[in-house]
Amino acid sequence: MKQQVLKFLKSYSTLPLEVDRLIVSTFIKVNNLRIDNNIFLKQYQISEDNTIEYSNLNNFVSIVNEEILQFELEDLIELFEFVISPSDRIVNGAIYTPSEIRSYIISQTFRKVGNQLIDAKIADISCGCSGFLYSAAKEIKRRTGNNYQYIFENQIFGLDIQEYSITRSKILLCLLALSEGEDVEEFHFNLYEGDALTFKWQDIYNDFQGFQAILGNPPYVCARNLEDAVKVNLQNWSVSNSGNQDLYIPFFQIGYENLAENGILGYITMNSFFKSLNGRALRRYFEDKRAAIRIIDFGTLQIFKSKSTYTCICFIENTEQNFVEYYKSVAKELPYNRNLYNRVNYRNLDAKKGWNLNDNEVISRIESIGTPFGELYKTRHGIATLRNDLYIFKPVAEDDDFFYLQNGNLYPIEKGICKDILNSNKLSRSIDFDNVREKVLFPYNNENKPKALEEEFLKDVFPEAYKYLTKKKLELAKRDKGKGKYEKWFSFGRTQSLEKVENKLFFPKFSDQTPKYLISNDIDLLFYNGQAIIGHSEEEMLIVKKILESRLFWYYIKTTSKPYSSSYYSLNGNYINNFGICDFTNNEIDFILNENNKEVLDTFFEERYNIRL
Repeated sequence: MKQQVLKFLKSYSTLPLEVDRLIVSTFIKVNNLRIDNNIFLKQYQISEDNTIEYSNLNNFVSIVNEEILQFELEDLIELFEFVISPSDRIVNGAIYTPSEIRSYIISQTFRKVGNQLIDAKIADISCGCSGFLYSAAKEIKRRTGNNYQYIFENQIFGLDIQEYSITRSKILLCLLALSEGEDVEEFHFNLYEGDALTFKWQDIYNDFQGFQAILGNPPYVCARNLEDAVKVNLQNWSVSNSGNQDLYIPFFQIGYENLAENGILGYITMNSFFKSLNGRALRRYFEDKRAAIRIIDFGTLQIFKSKSTYTCICFIENTEQNFVEYYKSVAKELPYNRNLYNRVNYRNLDAKKGWNLNDNEVISRIESIGTPFGELYKTRHGIATLRNDLYIFKPVAEDDDFFYLQNGNLYPIEKGICKDILNSNKLSRSIDFDNVREKVLFPYNNENKPKALEEEFLKDVFPEAYKYLTKKKLELAKRDKGKGKYEKWFSFGRTQSLEKVENKLFFPKFSDQTPKYLISNDIDLLFYNGQAIIGHSEEEMLIVKKILESRLFWYYIKTTSKPYSSSYYSLNGNYINNFGICDFTNNEIDFILNENNKEVLDTFFEERYNIRL
């Protein structure tokens, strides 16, 4: 969408009615449409009698004519999505779905509906302004010849939590009909304002037998942005009983349980449920149902313009089968041939560990060898000050007594209260310790399990550090939105990873390539951002370091882990704990410890795991 169009809308009004009148009137005027009968649309048509509003309309029409070659209904859908307030977008997770994705989902679901489409009931239970229902209505008309009056009254059903979304849905569908010659005085819609987590279609339709197809893009709202009432309602759905829930997860169960017999659900949604902890109950639900699932995984490819998300398309049929079908899209291509999918039998999937859908046989072989990584090695995350910019620094100078910290002003900090610390996330690129080593102001005693210093002791023994922290006291109080409870006001935000550990193997949380791993036996060395394996001998650390740096392990991560932007993958515990660690013989251990040629080691590990990469 062109910038001047969006800029005008952004400054025009925050009231939905005023914005909708401007957009609708512009669409009608630019496309030379005429409303003779439709009562609903007439209330959104700006007349010349309203001087100020009509002047704004003419200004906006000029901008649209200049920037948009042909102002179509697809552009109107994008504008409706754009004018959703940022706060509503965070809470309700609305996002525009590209027309080609909608068309693909509709074509695939309607193929399954088949001859029933003539009177099939099609729903979107998180419809927003009804982009999916708009595309579905057009396709139903094309395939069946039904007019829009019949389709809207008997075949299209929508639900959204926002009143203005339902209003915009009606506007969009009325304009669709009007643009194709159906200027009906009043359409009867099955569009409802309501919360999908509590809404019951049976309360509206006594003879409700389910929908032949449910389409849509469930809301993208992570656990930290969920309102308390939503968290309560999530408990109504069994798939929401594991981990910190994203709002999209229960929409699978809601949709599936509102399908008619042999009905089909078609979503574009997050792909994290394959492996994530919060997807565990959902995976178990699908396995218990033996649901017929077909997945197109986009991995790290970005489908949405305005939001960084990692998505997949899911087709789920209300029939039982013994396998999940999986297709990995490498260039956003969409498969039309079912033979292109890999089939993974449900008996080879593990709801608790996560689904290995890509190269299932190879990954299952890796995970069945030896002992799972998570049973052998203990990992932990780094310290959490919750204000690293105040505690962690690279000294701009030093002398015998002080490191000098630049934070607005220049502050001397006693060396006796500082420790070395490294940002282990930087190990995805470098193992030069000087590049990753910094200082951290550490207001704790020197015990194995440190406790925060007494304030008087801090003031007397480290007066310069105390002065600095006092100047930053108001900033520190803002941590945890001002509701944090800390050992002392100057303590770190969390108490994790403060204790002394002799051997540590540092590595990043995310990487886009085989990361670097750093072993340290410095008992006082702290770390942040990344993670570390702790509590093992130096020999054990060296063995696991070489395994983790191998081509085999990185293949495992790229195949099974959660993807992030720029082809970064997570190395968090959930995604590495199931990697099998071989029971090596003594001779093999000696070989691993003494061999430093990476190519030789890669070949050794692949032969030992009986895998050819």
